[in-house]
Amino acid sequence: MEKLIICTVCPRGCHMTVKGDNGVVESVENYSCPRGLEYAKTEFVAPVRILTTLVKIDEKENELLPVRSNKPILKSKIEDCMQVIKTTKASLPIKRYDVIIKNVCDTGVDIVATKDLK
Repeated sequence: MEKLIICTVCPRGCHMTVKGDNGVVESVENYSCPRGLEYAKTEFVAPVRILTTLVKIDEKENELLPVRSNKPILKSKIEDCMQVIKTTKASLPIKRYDVIIKNVCDTGVDIVATKDLK
């Protein structure tokens, strides 16, 4: 299998070609730095993303709390995590980095607040 990956590690944005099969990288072409090489390998085998979204607040009908994952989540798990987040309501007061959902979908990743609310 061959996959084109655009690196996001630095502003250069290298267009890398990764070849491999069954989660094993055979070759990476057109990378400019060691960080880009690692990014390409990870993106090919198990792509991850920081999840940013909003959570409902118990006491406030029309206000939402911005949240994010404290670590990257496997891209394949994001939809499952969003289903849990949709049903979650945070309780006031909230401080930035308070854990809103611990270990979301057994990923080992917490969903944390990114804003103080009183």
